[in-house]
Amino acid sequence: MSGPDLQRLLRRQHGVLSHRQALGAGADQVHVARMVRRGEWVVVHPGVYVTHNGPLTRAQREWAALLRYPGSVLAGAAALAAHGVVAPSRGRQARQSGPLELALPHGRHPRRSSPGIATSQRRDFAEAALPAANPPRLRVEHAAVDVASRAPSEDAAVAVLADVVRDGHTTPARLSAVLERQRGPRRALLREVLADVGSGAQSPLERRYLRDVERAHGLPTGQRQVREQVASWSGVETSTLFRDVHYALFSSLVELDGGLGHSAAADRWADLDRDLAAAADGLATLRAGWRQVLDPCRLALVVGRTLSLRGWHGRPTPCARPDCRVRTERAA
Repeated sequence: MSGPDLQRLLRRQHGVLSHRQALGAGADQVHVARMVRRGEWVVVHPGVYVTHNGPLTRAQREWAALLRYPGSVLAGAAALAAHGVVAPSRGRQARQSGPLELALPHGRHPRRSSPGIATSQRRDFAEAALPAANPPRLRVEHAAVDVASRAPSEDAAVAVLADVVRDGHTTPARLSAVLERQRGPRRALLREVLADVGSGAQSPLERRYLRDVERAHGLPTGQRQVREQVASWSGVETSTLFRDVHYALFSSLVELDGGLGHSAAADRWADLDRDLAAAADGLATLRAGWRQVLDPCRLALVVGRTLSLRGWHGRPTPCARPDCRVRTERAA
């Protein structure tokens, strides 16, 4: 017995179905028992089957969990992945090896727990969930705020929020609206993160520069992600690029290389083209990576001196660090 309704269901759910769904699609108890006995359907959870006997794919694992707990939706990293958010390598590994997160309406208590599945109840389920999506999941804003609030570090939290904004999945305003309605951990930090993301700081490295170098040391406020058209090195065509931090009044740029292994030839050549184009326009380019931004006081001195040579009349101010190099230099 293989009716069209059953086949459509199996295609939609990657070959996974529940006992109740099989009966609703026209199968009977005898047919279900026969398919299981023959090994054509394999029990994944009580009352949930997959139509092969090999390892489950990620999608099949997710559908089996959703059918194990009817009315649930994917949450956490699984929900982000369903929205097409590409997780960093460590996050991807954790998603594959860690428990699969599901969200349920508040008051819906699972009768039994299942290995590899973590369930939680949400009071805001009606507004946060997309039960008709394929697969059912939380909205990207709610999933992103949840994952960021539990991130192991500030930079990891920033990476989640910056990625979903930069890749066009949502906006800082939508994320902020979700955050203000929740009372989860790191709320103050995430509010600050979203303000930075909204101002153009699109990566953990850019945010650290904005917070620890520019703001903490009283440097002028640069423009972020400034769009420009520049000629290629060959001069044949033009391309659009974005300057990370542009101090327009002082003809200076700060370019931030966020990749720890930023060494591919094409990337390095593109960086050199950007720097040459900036020099031709009379702009000084300071290129910094993680090593420099993680020594923010020293970098603030370098940026401050560069801006001073180009017309800034201020001076970097010491930050709250007890060993701030700016304080030491001013005392010398």
